[in-house]
Amino acid sequence: MANRGYDVVVDVDDHEGDLGHTDLQEDLEFHSSNFNDTQSSKITPDSTYQPSSSSTGSSKRYLWTLSFYAQFFAVDTSHVLHRCFSALVPRRPFLDILDGNPDLYGPFWIATTVVFILFLTGTISQYLASHHDKAFVYNFKLLSGAAGLIYGYTAIVPIALWGLLKWFGSGNALGESNISLVESWALYGYANVIWIPVALISWSPVSILNYVFVAVGFAVSAVFLTRNLWPVVSVTEAKISRILVIGVVAAHAGLAIAIKFLFFAAGPAAKDLPKIPKGDEAEKGEKMIRALFGM
Repeated sequence: MANRGYDVVVDVDDHEGDLGHTDLQEDLEFHSSNFNDTQSSKITPDSTYQPSSSSTGSSKRYLWTLSFYAQFFAVDTSHVLHRCFSALVPRRPFLDILDGNPDLYGPFWIATTVVFILFLTGTISQYLASHHDKAFVYNFKLLSGAAGLIYGYTAIVPIALWGLLKWFGSGNALGESNISLVESWALYGYANVIWIPVALISWSPVSILNYVFVAVGFAVSAVFLTRNLWPVVSVTEAKISRILVIGVVAAHAGLAIAIKFLFFAAGPAAKDLPKIPKGDEAEKGEKMIRALFGM
């Protein structure tokens, strides 16, 4: 009795005048019922429901669509300025500052700014080194040279480094590199920010100052690159990691040397080149020396 319940069905005759009158023996019927059986009360889930694909994941971006490239420019001015300051005064690893959201907006405009400042200050340097005995002619080859040097270095060297890291196994268990190609571009792009102040002050006619300014720019940017790349390259073999770091520093030194001698070689040292006796061979040598110094 404790585990069983009962349903009560009352049959009321309509012809009876007294609705309260019942005959317990004739009108009451008892049916057994088990209220503990809850299995039949469960609601069967609808197995035909399929969640929409838009709610399960983000839309795919394809290489030939604008949305694919727009994601690398989705930063505001405050983020770009903060990353520029972090490149000049590194306190935290730069990849942590990127926080998985590398951008190409900052690197592009930094490189563009460096190109135009190199052309401007390189022109000023050549003007100060000229003898003013004839009208000064602007050398627009400096502009194309600056664009090829800065854009080429910022675009090609990160690709080469990323490819080498993939080749020598600098990655996780899935074979993915610890640094993406866009992160590599962003790292080298923001490393160029030091060349903006260096280019602004390296037009001095005092040649030794230009060497000092360019050397400071090289040191700051090289320390920034090696500090942030070492955790990535160090997962490879010790010999390979040292070669990669040396290669990074050597390539950056090549950039600094090119900036110095292509844009800021004109000065007292260039004006006071020793006179070479005229002649076919001597004239060729003089042209080579003056070409080296950008005159």
